[in-house]
Amino acid sequence: MVGDVFHALDDRTRRLVLDELAAGDGKTLFEICALLTTRHGLGVTRQTISQHLGVLESAGLVVTERRGRCKFHYFNPEPLAEIARRWHTEERTQR
Repeated sequence: MVGDVFHALDDRTRRLVLDELAAGDGKTLFEICALLTTRHGLGVTRQTISQHLGVLESAGLVVTERRGRCKFHYFNPEPLAEIARRWHTEERTQR
């Protein structure tokens, strides 16, 4: 699972998608594409963004919800929190 998270974060476009979802959850594929184009100047297809969302979803960083014909995407920070907990120490000692 941790390897999937690092793989998902290893792409600039996927990090931008997560930035946009963290700023405001519940976006459709169309909304995400529009934000990436207008805010970040990315000229990528919906197919490409859909594939990136699939990688993020497989890593657990994005969860989806279907409402009617629309699919909404939400940022899930829990996999990142798991990584932080893995190497967290209360107090670091100096050597």
